[in-house]
Amino acid sequence: MIVITGATGNTGRPATEALLAKGEKVRVIGRDAKKLEPFVERGAEAFVADVEDLAAMTKAFEGATAVYLVIPQALHREDFREYQERISDAFATAVAAVRVPYIVTLSSIGAQHPEKTGPIVGLHNMEQKLNKISGLNILHARGAYFMENLLMNLGPLRSMGFLPGAFSGDDPLPMIAAKDIGQFAAERLQARDFSGSSTQELLGPRDVTMKEVASIIGNAIGKPNLHYMHVPFLMLEPALVQMGMPKKSAALVIEMWKAGNAGLVKAEEPRNAKNATPTTMETWVQEVFVARYNAKATAA
Repeated sequence: MIVITGATGNTGRPATEALLAKGEKVRVIGRDAKKLEPFVERGAEAFVADVEDLAAMTKAFEGATAVYLVIPQALHREDFREYQERISDAFATAVAAVRVPYIVTLSSIGAQHPEKTGPIVGLHNMEQKLNKISGLNILHARGAYFMENLLMNLGPLRSMGFLPGAFSGDDPLPMIAAKDIGQFAAERLQARDFSGSSTQELLGPRDVTMKEVASIIGNAIGKPNLHYMHVPFLMLEPALVQMGMPKKSAALVIEMWKAGNAGLVKAEEPRNAKNATPTTMETWVQEVFVARYNAKATAA
């Protein structure tokens, strides 16, 4: 039995779908039974619970040969950092209690740092807690910046006519499609071909600059002259709050972006066959961004 936390999320969903397609027995964890129904229809076992609940996680992990651990990116919460710690405490205690043999976690590049990286600090702490469990085989998948984060720019793009962002327009960045992380997790959970404690960076197919991203998006949505604007942090933080993010969470995101610009959140490995993933920015924009852009245009 392979257990997937965050089964309806950006990486958990493709991981679950890949495992079910391979005929694996899968238990999916989520808070909403209705959202888990499509997996149940394909043969998965649903376990409705909150990942903060230690007793529930202990029960959910019973009988598992491998588990995929994901801390929800619940930045709508005022207590997001505390929330991360409660979840990683529950994960570590439950994994140790039932002696799960194999774990893959969703982590991030930059998770080697114990501070000054915003929400990535919570992933660092999760790694450290799990690494202390004797006899556990654990692989931390440290993903690059999600291409899906660009969907936050849909509103500003439509209202202001340019692509705003926190990063320099000329600095190349590793970006990855979340589905590629899910596929990687599924492969490792099925193969269980790792031992001890290890990390694996996942960096996408190539680095791209934000100016390149703007050009790719612009060509895809019929705005070939779309330009990118590097927005000062003093403007970005209130913009996040205006979008509905609590001030504490907005401050965490700003800290993460500053860490990226300062070189703290960056790949430690050169891109190679192990850490490169297949989905290009061009493909992702066509498959995901354009559909969301057009859907908003229709709704408007």
